[in-house]
Amino acid sequence: MKLSTFPRLTLRTIALLYLFVLLVVPVALIFYRSFEHGIVQFWEWITTPAAISALQLSLLIVAIVVPLNVVFGVFTALAIVRGRFRGRGVVEAIVDLPFAVSPIVVGVALILLWGYGGWFGGLESAGFTVIFGLPGMVLATLFVTLPFVVREVEPVLREIGTEQEEAAATLGASGWQTFWRITLPAIRWGLSYGVVLTVARALGEYGAVIMVSSNLPGVSQTLTLLVSSRYTDDYNEYGAYAAATLLMMIAILVLLLMTLVEKRTGTNKVERRKASNETDAVTAPSETAPKTQESELV
Repeated sequence: MKLSTFPRLTLRTIALLYLFVLLVVPVALIFYRSFEHGIVQFWEWITTPAAISALQLSLLIVAIVVPLNVVFGVFTALAIVRGRFRGRGVVEAIVDLPFAVSPIVVGVALILLWGYGGWFGGLESAGFTVIFGLPGMVLATLFVTLPFVVREVEPVLREIGTEQEEAAATLGASGWQTFWRITLPAIRWGLSYGVVLTVARALGEYGAVIMVSSNLPGVSQTLTLLVSSRYTDDYNEYGAYAAATLLMMIAILVLLLMTLVEKRTGTNKVERRKASNETDAVTAPSETAPKTQESELV
């Protein structure tokens, strides 16, 4: 159905106003309040020992969570799409569970499992701290970021089908060779977007992490917890804005890096295609030359 000019402009205006009010205005306001006292003051707020420790801890959690989610997310998507087994619907429901369950509930469940007196609470007496330490924060972040890679890779796997994988297997390729040379290149962009979403959620997670963290500055306080602590406990409004701006800058940097990688990969693909066409053009005359000579002799 093709809309006329007026309804089309009306829908576009409504969509832009909606995005402007809900996204552009709040983000612009945070940037303005962060730099209201100058760049020097902003730099002092994000370079305090507590802020540096919070940034390091946030990046450490991301560095642990993202590779684990990539590995298990890809294999889970492969199992759902390519596998034929009983209970596949249950697996899909479990993958979507973090979307339905409140992060606070996740934190409480982790405390019941890994805390003192929980099912695996014996680790506490053995000297291995899970709750109120880095392992608990990693587990909480893993749970809430689980679906992103799976749900971005799964539709790509369904779209590419199994023809190329079956052809590779027919030619004698092993399962790992098929995966590395056929499947992984085909799903790389879905996987890339899943990684971006995972990084953004891991950096910004608050509900589940606050339940399993002691929230002590320099010990187990992430950037999101630092923003909350500065705003509600220390009444340092501008310091909280500065920490929030730092979080947004990291997210924007990740998006820019992914865009650059995408453009670079696309450029390389075009160059390889041109080189292949030039090679075909060079070899074509030599293949037709004998036929030309034969036609001249006839």
